[in-house]
Amino acid sequence: MKIEICSLCEEQSKKTRNGKPHEYLIKVGEPRTFLGKPPRGFEEQDYQCLKCKSKFTWSTSKTDLAWTLWRG
Repeated sequence: MKIEICSLCEEQSKKTRNGKPHEYLIKVGEPRTFLGKPPRGFEEQDYQCLKCKSKFTWSTSKTDLAWTLWRG
């Protein structure tokens, strides 16, 4: 069963570091903080869309995508 994502989530998956979550994305769980030798620490936060139930992870890590869409 393939899950269809809404147009807002499709656009969200293309956003860069400064891209804010769209209006239907809500935070899921607590933010995760990964400590490293300064300035290498970063944070991650999970989000879920209220319209299509798509799941994202937002990351401040310089080696990850800012917004990762989890397709299942």
